[in-house]
Amino acid sequence: MDKKNKWKMARLLLLLFVLMAVLAFYFVPGVRSKITQVLMLFRSMSVESIVGYLRSFGVWAVVISFLLMMFQSIIAPLPAFLITFANAAVFGWWQGAILSWTSAMAGALVCFYIARIAGRDIVERLNKNFSLETLDNYFDRYGKHTILICRLLPFISFDFISYAAGLTAIKPVPFLIATGIGQLPATIVYSYVGSNLTGSTKTILFGLLSMFALFIAVYVFKQLYQSRQAKSTK
Repeated sequence: MDKKNKWKMARLLLLLFVLMAVLAFYFVPGVRSKITQVLMLFRSMSVESIVGYLRSFGVWAVVISFLLMMFQSIIAPLPAFLITFANAAVFGWWQGAILSWTSAMAGALVCFYIARIAGRDIVERLNKNFSLETLDNYFDRYGKHTILICRLLPFISFDFISYAAGLTAIKPVPFLIATGIGQLPATIVYSYVGSNLTGSTKTILFGLLSMFALFIAVYVFKQLYQSRQAKSTK
């Protein structure tokens, strides 16, 4: 089977999987109930609720957490930081960080391949709130470093970047390396905070985003300064 036929087969299998998932949601009450419950957990923005949900599965909590991270990656944009907080609270900060980091990369890879198989039109429909043209400009400007830069910016959707990257020529291994490096700082910070979670989620999130905003501001000013220095030396 040549490459073209392989991609056609992959697209057909993806379509069948999506169709089966939709049919299961609408015609299998148990599936619809579970998915609705998970969506409500995310919408509640309650770390305590997700912690309780994970603990209810006992020894299977690790598997459920991994699947939750995969689910939120595909159904963008759901807040992944809630799972990272919960993982740290349930499993400990460094064990939770490893779980969150690996499951986030697995979810990113799934989104990457969904985009690569489905194509640009489908990705645009999945991410109506984001502009692929913006990401195109990032790729034109920063090339292979785009993934790493975007992973470090908290206001750019993690899942959207994964989908967008699948539409480029970047290979899976460099994509995963950039994702792993770029996601690691936030994962460590969120996990450490999650393991010491005492305040409200909104208060903690505001503090973390403020910290990241400060980091980004420093980075931007540094880039502007270097750009002006380069122009002045010409």
